[in-house]
Amino acid sequence: MEFGVGIFPTYDGMKPGDVARFVEERGQDALYFAEHTHIPAAETDRAPGRPLPSKYWKTYDLFVALTAAAAATSRLRVASGICLVVEREPIVTAKAVASVDHLSGGRLEFGVGAGWNRAELRNHGTDPRVRMRVLRERVEAMKTIWANEEASYTGRYVSFERIRSWPKPAQRPHPPILVGGEGPTVLDRVLAFGDAWFPHYSPDLYDRIAELRARAGRPVEVQVMSVPADPAVFERLRAAGVHRVAQWLPSGPRWRVEQALEKWERAIAEYAPE
Repeated sequence: MEFGVGIFPTYDGMKPGDVARFVEERGQDALYFAEHTHIPAAETDRAPGRPLPSKYWKTYDLFVALTAAAAATSRLRVASGICLVVEREPIVTAKAVASVDHLSGGRLEFGVGAGWNRAELRNHGTDPRVRMRVLRERVEAMKTIWANEEASYTGRYVSFERIRSWPKPAQRPHPPILVGGEGPTVLDRVLAFGDAWFPHYSPDLYDRIAELRARAGRPVEVQVMSVPADPAVFERLRAAGVHRVAQWLPSGPRWRVEQALEKWERAIAEYAPE
């Protein structure tokens, strides 16, 4: 089982490349970057915490941060955790994904989701009521662009004919698509257009992993974020077939990031002593 960390790459904390180099040197397998283009100032809609931490509106652009992380490292998997696809135009996003994957030598993992902040979605012109359908069409459209020299796609929310877009991703047919979320229909989305499920940890996760395996009929990877730094939890997730576990690091100066990483590393060492 692999281990990774995630962080909100804020402008007032460690730079994305510095974080990536640091966690690669410390032996982590993957680094996930969160994304929010902005947060509405009057935010009250389903916020995960009140007051909402300022890291939510202080992040660098996702693909700029991923490029910096890839350029600073040689083996680390760099991932969106997650990319809010419903806030991004799909042809431009397909180009960004392919570019980072090509430049990194095939080390990008593309975590996708529809987002929880309805006011934020509306500011991007997306009706929150149809965000899951928009997500599916945009991912399907990007897959078509990556796979074909000349791509066409026709849907309700995305439509284009005979376009050419290069570079193609280094990973073929495309980087792994990690479908984020824990809602009641998330497994449907994983099976429809994902290569992996990417939920946050919760005690009821194990039953849903078993359900996913039973329904899939094909290999579907599971990566889990927000995992407690607990060797017993690591072992139970490994036994459930989880490919990678990860925990969020705090945004901020190097000492704060290092302090949190050391706690995570102690749990890993206890789980798998050298």
